[in-house]
Parts: sequence; C-alpha cells; structure tokens
Amino acid sequence: MSEATNAARARTVTPPPPSAPRPAEWWRSARWRWGASALLAAAACYAPFQLVPFHVFQLTMVLIYAVALLGLNLLVGHAGQISLGHGAFFAVGAYTAAILLEHWSVPYPLTLPVAAGAAFLLGLAFGVPAMRLRGLYLALVTLAIAIFLVPLLKRFEELTGGSMGLTLAKPAPPAWSGLAEDQWLYFLTLAVAVAAFLLCAGLLRSRVGRALHAIRDNEGAAEVMGVRLSVHKTLAFAWSAMFAGTAGCVYTWVIGFVSPDSFTVNLSITLLAGLVVGGLGSLSGPVLGGLFVMFVPSLAQDINDAAPGVIFGLLIIAVMYVAPTGLAGRLIRKIPRKE
Repeated sequence: MSEATNAARARTVTPPPPSAPRPAEWWRSARWRWGASALLAAAACYAPFQLVPFHVFQLTMVLIYAVALLGLNLLVGHAGQISLGHGAFFAVGAYTAAILLEHWSVPYPLTLPVAAGAAFLLGLAFGVPAMRLRGLYLALVTLAIAIFLVPLLKRFEELTGGSMGLTLAKPAPPAWSGLAEDQWLYFLTLAVAVAAFLLCAGLLRSRVGRALHAIRDNEGAAEVMGVRLSVHKTLAFAWSAMFAGTAGCVYTWVIGFVSPDSFTVNLSITLLAGLVVGGLGSLSGPVLGGLFVMFVPSLAQDINDAAPGVIFGLLIIAVMYVAPTGLAGRLIRKIPRKE
C-alpha cells in the first residue's frame, strides 16, 4: 500500500510556485529613470551657457517642435487617429499670440492660455465632424484645414498683416536674471515644454488615456466596455490642437515674426514625418522627432540645394528601414511594469 502511494506521489507533478517580483530590480529601474531624468534636466539647464546663440536658438526650436509633436502624438500615437493638418493648429496659436501682442498689447504670459484655448476650441469644432470619419477620409479632412488656412490668413490683412505678416518684439530678459535674450527665450520655452510633458503624462495615466488606448486598439471592444467614442475622439482632437497652439504661441515669442508662408501644408507633413520617425506612442518620441524636424531639413539643404525634398525623403526612408518603430523604439528599451 505504501509502495503504491509513493508511486502515485512520484507521478504527481507539483507546479512550481509563481515567481515573486524581485524588489531590487524594480528599485534599480526606478533609480535609473530618476537618474536619467535628473541628468537630462541638468544637461538642459547647462547647455545654453556653453553654446553659441545660434545653437541655443536651435535647441529652443527643438523644444517648440517637441511640444507640437506631443499633441500630434496624443492624437495619432495614443488615440489611433490621423491628422495631416496639425500645422494649422500651430498657426492658430502663433497668430493668436501675435494679434494679441500687436493690436492689444497683451502681456506675453497671458497670450499663452489664450492661444492654447483658441486652438483647443478650433480642434473641438473640427473634432465633431471628424469623429465620424477614419482612415483616408479623416486624413483628407485634416489636410483641407491646412490648405485653406494660408489664403484665409492672407485675406484678413488688417488683422493678420496679410502676406507680409506681423513683426513683433521678443520678450526681453529681466535685469535680475543676468541672461542674454537667447538664453531667456530658451528657458521660457523649456519651462513650457516641461509643463506640457507633465500634463500629457498625467492625462495618459488617467481614465482618458486608458479610453484613448482602448479606442486605438479596438473601437468595437472599447464601445462594448462603455467608452464613448464620439466624446473621446473629439477631445483627442481638442487636446492635440491645444498642445500645437501652445507651441505656436511660444514660436511667436522666439521668432518675433509670423507670416502665412511659415505655416503651409509642408509644416503639417513634416511634423507627421518627424513623429513617425521619433516614435509613436512614446513620450520620448516627440523629443526625438523635434530633433529630426529641426536638423534634418537643414542637413538636406546643405547636401544639395537643388533637391532638398528628395534627400529629406530618402533620409526618412533610411531611418524607417533601420528603426521601423521609430527612434524611440530603437534606442529605448521598454522596462516591464509591476503587475
């Protein structure tokens, strides 16, 4: 009897206990993230004191494009929608700030929420009809926004300056700061960019972010789970436009000049290409995309003045061949989260 019992026990396979998470690994991961963030913040604050003014200006423009791409990433990378007219919302923010400064002498800090709000409302207005479209039809609708905006800006010459645009004074650094103009503009842009990234990160961690991811993965399943598709699609357009309008406002501060020719369809296409190259669905993707948008077109122009568009396209193809998921997916490994 005992031999039979022992044989039965030998045949019984006891499953191994589930492996418990190792706290040391999670602690090292958290330490690495905080350390990388601190190092990046220190480098960002140190850079303008070591670079020449033109390079400081280039870094400032990278931050501006990163904020604009942050909104586009929210719509394309997290909500699964498509937009070929994001440059129009960028222009709305830029012109809103320029008109407030030129015609009403509004203080610079107050132009930022007004420009962001104007872009938000415009995105909300276009998000209502766009919520019933998808794919190619949605791309065409958003492309139409970018196409008709330029002649519209030229038509209202008394308000927008027409084809000549508006020339504005840049915000001067306060005397107590001891900073040069380029350094002051850089730190203003850096502060806006950090606030925008923190806001976007909080939004994605909320119920809104989970709803957008559900819509992106499967609209039918998301609707069964109680996600209101129309509301969240419309809000995705509005939030995306708000970030673009914020970037456009800071662009006006930094450049000190706006004209319709600065916001053509090429800007919208370049932004979308920069986001795809930088990496969809990642907070680091807009930063890498901002670097791409800022430096690659000028690099293509330096290589060959006759065909910058061809070289720009070939560089995009080369990057996508090497990194199909974008530069963020290629350079940054995902750290598994604790269940």
